[in-house]
Amino acid sequence: MTLPQKNLIKKLAWVLLAKLVVLTVLWWAFFHDQRVAVDAKLVSDQFLSTSSTSGNKGEQP
Repeated sequence: MTLPQKNLIKKLAWVLLAKLVVLTVLWWAFFHDQRVAVDAKLVSDQFLSTSSTSGNKGEQP
C-alpha cells in the first residue's frame, strides 16, 4: 500500500468514528428514554386477521 492510500484509509476511519460518535450522542439525547408499549392481543389480531389490508394503506376498516 502506498502512503496516499494509507492516509485515505486513516481519514476515512476518523470520519466513520466521528459519525458514530455523533449518531450515538443524538440517540442518547433524544431517543434513549423512548419506549413503545406492545399489546400482544392487538399484534396477534393484526397478524392473524383474514381480511386483506393491502389496499387500506394502514387504515383500520
